[in-house]
Amino acid sequence: MLLGRRKLKLETERLSLRLPAHSDYADWAALRRASRDYLMPWEPSWASDHLSRKSFTNRVYWAQRSVSSGSAVPLFLFRRKDDVLVGAITLDNIRRGPAQAGTLGYWTGQNHARQGYMREAIGAVVHHAFSRLDLSRLEAACLPENMASRGLLESSGFKYEGVAQSYLQINGRWRTHVLYACLRSDRRGKTDAG
Repeated sequence: MLLGRRKLKLETERLSLRLPAHSDYADWAALRRASRDYLMPWEPSWASDHLSRKSFTNRVYWAQRSVSSGSAVPLFLFRRKDDVLVGAITLDNIRRGPAQAGTLGYWTGQNHARQGYMREAIGAVVHHAFSRLDLSRLEAACLPENMASRGLLESSGFKYEGVAQSYLQINGRWRTHVLYACLRSDRRGKTDAG
């Protein structure tokens, strides 16, 4: 929770989630560079300066402004036992008023994938979004063939809602995505029978 000068930090069993800082640049750039081929099929095309210090500095300032304005919560994931950066998760496009919703996006470095880190991070961000930010709905989307991400969302309590044609440009092409959502008081599929 962000109050006054206190910094936003979420903890899980194995992770600390916090805003990116200027001092994270070298670790972030190294992890992204080492994971480039692993991440590229699932992400928007990287700008030519994607891994530059200037681009990262802009990312840090955007993160600070976004949290201050309440429009996003961009967090880096650090393994608690050795403070190693393993990935990032962002609750973005936070909408207030009647919607009370936000959109979840995430990535994990290739060496840290399929170890349960992102499931922990999603759990922490979902709890924060519902209990501290008072959101009612979280949305996420992924490519239909990204079975790892679909499984992650489903095991994290997100439910399949449908398909969005030409939803995002991924790796240079407009791509159709499958849509998932998690509701604060999820009653989908439940009845009073029995």
